[in-house]
Amino acid sequence: MTGTEPITPYIDTARPHPARVYDWFLGGKDNYPVDEELGRRIAAIDDGAPRGARANRAFMRRATRVLAEDGIRQFLDIGTGIPTEPNLHQIAQSVAPDARVVYADNDPIVLAHAGALLRGTPEGVTEYIQADAREPRSILERAAGILDLDRPVALSLIALLHFVADEDGPQEMVATLMEALAPGSCLVLSMMTGDFEPENVRKGIAAYAAGGVTLVARSRDEVGAFFEGLELLEPGVVPVAEWRPDEPPDGDRPISLYGAVARKPVS
Repeated sequence: MTGTEPITPYIDTARPHPARVYDWFLGGKDNYPVDEELGRRIAAIDDGAPRGARANRAFMRRATRVLAEDGIRQFLDIGTGIPTEPNLHQIAQSVAPDARVVYADNDPIVLAHAGALLRGTPEGVTEYIQADAREPRSILERAAGILDLDRPVALSLIALLHFVADEDGPQEMVATLMEALAPGSCLVLSMMTGDFEPENVRKGIAAYAAGGVTLVARSRDEVGAFFEGLELLEPGVVPVAEWRPDEPPDGDRPISLYGAVARKPVS
């Protein structure tokens, strides 16, 4: 982390924030009473929500490790969220100390913590850029100052796109990002679904909406559409806990999040 961007965020503690609610689900301390209140309300509706958050982070760690072990040395993580350990750069650089990682987020709470917590290896690069996921070309332009976009990049969109409504063009966003990346680049994505527990998910969406937060659940086919033109890695689009698990499942209820990893064809 070079700390080239001034850290002068305004943090609104009167309204819940998705990154801080997620932090509360994970047992973190970087949240406020309003976030805890919403988190408790959602957990009362669906007591599997914190378990889903843990499973989602575990999916990110497994996918990052798989790609680093497969030779990917550049990572672009959009919608970073509040840093938690181990974070993406720690996983990637534990496999390849020279890995270059760029985090992008526009959340002020993330910006407040990024300078202190996103520190990587001396051999590699760990950088944070303040940017809006809905402006992919701006992200690419700024990331190109740190990453070599002519070489493969792992694009990580973890639990991000379910906060982007269809009318805001989430598929176009992903297509713009992947089109700019070199052949051999990979897309890592997780997204909420109502396929397994539709009533709980519907109530959770309503609770977020009451807090002023947009949330969209998508079916397996709708999630799969984000990977159009890419080569899915096994086992394809599956609940996050079922993507190459390395430990027994946390409980027997389904996780209402799909995850998948896909590669941009080389030829």
